[in-house]
Amino acid sequence: MKRKEKIIMRERFWMTLTCLCIVFGVLSAKAEDTFADKILQYFPQADTNKDGVLSEEEEAVVSRRAIQRYPKADVDGDGSLSDKEKQQLLKRVVALRKRMNDTSPPTGGFFGGGKSDSGQKPSFENVKYGEDERNVFDIWLAESEEPTPLAVYIHGGGFKNGSKEKLKAEKLAALLDAGISVAAINYRFVTTDPLPTAHRDAKRAIQSMRSKADEWNIDKDRVAAFGGSAGAQICMWLAYSDEMANPGSEDLVERESTRVTCVATSGGQTSMEGEFLEKHMSPILGDKYSLLEALGKGQSQEEQIAGRLLIWNAKTPEEANAGIKKHSALNLISPDDPPIFMRYGMAPDAEIPGGDLEKLRGWLIHHSFFGMELKKKADSLKVENHLSYRGAECDYESTVEFFKDKLFPGGD
Repeated sequence: MKRKEKIIMRERFWMTLTCLCIVFGVLSAKAEDTFADKILQYFPQADTNKDGVLSEEEEAVVSRRAIQRYPKADVDGDGSLSDKEKQQLLKRVVALRKRMNDTSPPTGGFFGGGKSDSGQKPSFENVKYGEDERNVFDIWLAESEEPTPLAVYIHGGGFKNGSKEKLKAEKLAALLDAGISVAAINYRFVTTDPLPTAHRDAKRAIQSMRSKADEWNIDKDRVAAFGGSAGAQICMWLAYSDEMANPGSEDLVERESTRVTCVATSGGQTSMEGEFLEKHMSPILGDKYSLLEALGKGQSQEEQIAGRLLIWNAKTPEEANAGIKKHSALNLISPDDPPIFMRYGMAPDAEIPGGDLEKLRGWLIHHSFFGMELKKKADSLKVENHLSYRGAECDYESTVEFFKDKLFPGGD
């Protein structure tokens, strides 16, 4: 056997072993940790009376929501969680969060959203579009006698945090003043539901909004999406995917179109394929940091690979990579796709920021090279695109300006 093949086999062995450790709970909670202890650690919102103790009533609410969120947790199907089922659920939660190197309480997660940044009360709040607790959206309807366009906000947060409440008040107000109705969605996180669940949730949410177009005075042919980071990824997936409506479905919502008129993104990752990241990030890092140091959060390569398998519910790296490719803008874009406005916070030649590695990682995964590469591809396909970063010349200064132009093509 050749030396290279031995190395590959050894790496796959360690990666497989790591994955098995996760699956069987080797990286799970300690035996002495109680269900209540861990719930308070990971979901402090469960302590509704703030007494520092999880009462029987509060624990029952947790169990009920856990079953709603993750039905497989109720192994015997009796509608409640036994002590054994609770421990198995804890193993899954802890393993997932350790694999993602995340021990902080989630925002807008298991127990609903946080405080709204939008300021203005929605016309309709927490409208259900699916069975899960996070399958809800808010919508603000612009005043108009004629059907209005709709802009849908999809929050960021690395697919593990964030909420619809992060929609900024000034952007909401500017869109409504322009005669554009606005919606903001929640979607499920990878801490409970692997990708591409979040993408499918966003698709379903938009279809649900379109199904209420007559009731809400919305023009279903003028629907835009906007968001940052993970939300930007979902926006681009919606923009560059083929029509996903099912005209023959018994579910009337599924018959609605999934296509959008235009999208606006901020700090969006146009691909997360390993080779792509290596090609474009390594020259930026130079000899200051390795890619593993910059992105790894202290994890080994095997641990990072195992985490990617969990996030995509994949058995092999090849299966995970296939999922990534199917949801990457650079692989999906085609000549008939809608216009995009992309914003990034740094110029392509910006210097690496000082400070800790966490700051560097945030800067790197939102770098303008992602937009540069998509622009090259879009230009080659003659797909309208606009890229904004520090020092760049761009036709638009803001998402609102872009949406006003594209959603009112003949002038408002």
